Amino acid sequence: MQVLHQTLPIAKFSFTNGQTAQAINVQDHTQLPTALRQLGLIGSHPVLVVVGGANNLEPPDYDRLQHLFLDSLAPLAQELGMVIVDGGTNSGVMKLMGQARSTIHASFPLIGVAPSNKVYLPNQPQTTGTHPLEPHHTHFILTPGSKWGDESPWIAAIASLLSGDSPSVTVLLNGGNVSLIDVRESVAEGRPVVVIAGTGRLADKLATALAPEADVPEELSPVIREGRFALFDVSKPTARFKSNLKHYFSDQYSRLQAVQML
Repeated sequence: MQVLHQTLPIAKFSFTNGQTAQAINVQDHTQLPTALRQLGLIGSHPVLVVVGGANNLEPPDYDRLQHLFLDSLAPLAQELGMVIVDGGTNSGVMKLMGQARSTIHASFPLIGVAPSNKVYLPNQPQTTGTHPLEPHHTHFILTPGSKWGDESPWIAAIASLLSGDSPSVTVLLNGGNVSLIDVRESVAEGRPVVVIAGTGRLADKLATALAPEADVPEELSPVIREGRFALFDVSKPTARFKSNLKHYFSDQYSRLQAVQML
C-alpha cells in the first residue's frame, strides 16, 4: 500500500535587504516533522535555542551582547554545523543573531518561530500589535497563537526534532515573562539552559537564584528544581565563552547534572 505524505504550502519571503527565506505555517504539532522535511531541515544536528531580550539595554551592555553573538555564538554555530532556533522577529537577541550571521557570512540555518497573528510579512502593511520578521533568518515557521509566549512550546518542540540524538542547548540573555515560558519549555524537553549573567532581568534573577543557599523566588522554583543550568558572566572574555560552550556541546554535555560555571 502506498503511503501518501501530507504536504504543507511553502512561501518564499523576499526582504528589502535582498535576502530571501522559506516559510511555512503549521496548525498542529503533528505537522512539524513534515514541515521540517519540506524546508529541507532533515537529519540530526546540534541545536542552539536563543531566548531573551536586548531592548532597553544601556549602550555598553548592548555592545557586550553584540560581541557575544559576533565573536562566539555565530562562529561556533558555523564551526559545529549547528541549527539555531529563536523567535524570529527583528528585535532584541533575534536581531542580534540575524545580524551576526550576516556579518560573518555564515551558512548555518537560522530558524525563526513566531505566532502568525503577531508578525507581519515582508512587503505587507503593518497591523496593530504585529512586529516585522528579522531579515537575515533562513527559515520561518509560523504557528497558531494570539500573544507572545504561544510560540514557546513550538520552539522547544522544533529544537528537539532538529537535534534528535545530537546535543541541544538553550541560551538565555536578559529576558522577561515570555523568556521564562521559553526556559520552562526547554527544561520540560530536558534541554540544558546556559544563563548569561550580567545581561539583566530574568537572566540575572536566575543566576542569583542558582547560587548556593539562595532564596529562590516562587516563580523560578520549578525550573531550578527540574532543570540543568550553566552560568556565564557576560563581563568575561567572549573567547572563553566560545571555548567552554564548544566543550559543553561535546564531552561535558551528557555529564551536566545541576549547575555548572562556564
